[in-house]
Amino acid sequence: MKKTTLVLTVLVGIMLGLGGFTFYFGEGHSYLSKNPEACLNCHIMRPQFDSWQKASHHTAATCVQCHLPQNSIYTYVSKAENGFNHSTAFTLQNFDEPITITAKNSQILQQNCIYCHDSITENLTHGSMTDADGLSCVHCHQAVGHGERLGLGGPLRHEEKGGIEQ
Repeated sequence: MKKTTLVLTVLVGIMLGLGGFTFYFGEGHSYLSKNPEACLNCHIMRPQFDSWQKASHHTAATCVQCHLPQNSIYTYVSKAENGFNHSTAFTLQNFDEPITITAKNSQILQQNCIYCHDSITENLTHGSMTDADGLSCVHCHQAVGHGERLGLGGPLRHEEKGGIEQ
């Protein structure tokens, strides 16, 4: 029994030590803030950060305000979930480049657009969080958060650039 307890204690200690080192080395504390520069801890986020600084919402909204739920508990749950998914994907080199938003995070983005622009969207959506045709705010307003999509989600479709292929 003592040997099992010792082995379990050592294993837990190793896991906590490795987790603590990873949190320290990955600047995990910065992810607890609302500072957009925390996104720059991952080099792959540089184009998104740079384009956000040039976009129209730069002075009105941060990454957290657009990309995380507005309820404080769910904000941190979503941060933890995204952090785990991102660190796993980057460690295993299993991610798309350029990065793309997931369906779940796209839904959060949609809810935040409607939340912040409620006085406008209420008449358009009649209280619904999504359009009956599956359209989202960023379908028409894709340049608002990060400017033009070049380099952020692949080339724009032919009809979206007035017939100019990219």
